[in-house]
Amino acid sequence: MKLVEGPDAGATWHYGDPFREQRALVADRASVDLSHRPVFTITGADRLRWLNDISSQDFASLAPGVPTVAYILDAQGHLTHVFGALDDGTTLWCHTEPGHLEPLLAWLRRMVFAARVEIADVGDEYALVLPPGGAPSVVSRDRVDGVLGDTRAGIWAMEAVRIASGTPRIFVDTDERTIPNELANPDADALGPAVHLRKGCYPGQETVARVYNLGRPPRRLTLLHLDGSVDRLPPVGADVLLDGRAVGRMGSSERHYELGPVGLALLKRTLAPDAELVVDGIAASQELIVSPDAGLHWRPEPGLGRG
Repeated sequence: MKLVEGPDAGATWHYGDPFREQRALVADRASVDLSHRPVFTITGADRLRWLNDISSQDFASLAPGVPTVAYILDAQGHLTHVFGALDDGTTLWCHTEPGHLEPLLAWLRRMVFAARVEIADVGDEYALVLPPGGAPSVVSRDRVDGVLGDTRAGIWAMEAVRIASGTPRIFVDTDERTIPNELANPDADALGPAVHLRKGCYPGQETVARVYNLGRPPRRLTLLHLDGSVDRLPPVGADVLLDGRAVGRMGSSERHYELGPVGLALLKRTLAPDAELVVDGIAASQELIVSPDAGLHWRPEPGLGRG
């Protein structure tokens, strides 16, 4: 069954049994066809040093064959672009969210200046796949079916597993005000998969560092357990309410094979973790992912979140 709307329009929603597909995905036995997602390459001798200077990730230390994720931030630290990448020693193979390729490539090309890099949209020849138990990989389009194999999961399964793990999807679980500190608890060197805390300066780094040093980001990503007796899911962008007052923004939601209907939301930091909420008329309870006090002088307790 194909999706007809949303960021994954045209992709396979499920292959007939979405809960079985989720179990197979969790067990590293299923693949996911992500060929609807845009892919591009960055080549040239300066590609990693150049990206290190303009993105949130430590590309200077990136080894060949190691997948990574990077954010592009504005001067105030707000998330403006995201891309995944894997370097093979000569080419950085990249992918981003559907509908966001053109502005990302335009921004990257504006930042080239004298750097020895070349950027190319290669979506006609190459596609993104998620092999069983692996990371997203770019392969030639004539290899997609062979890499995917016979056991496949649809977007429903992949999204349900992602949401339950507390992993945000940029542009769906974020808005124009989102800063990276709201999306993940810090460890000694990193803030989630896309932000390195010990690298040099880059656009937006001052905001990330200040909130990290002081703690207490403005909002916190939270897993919401939704009332399963209601036969619908809340729309992306809906207000999350406490006693009729908006206290957050709803992101993605899906029906999970074990947890039932779950979703991700950005909630006010000061909101009590045990507050019972309502979104689009659906009752919701909270499970913390990002601590209200996340920062340099705070570390997550074992078991906090599902990441």
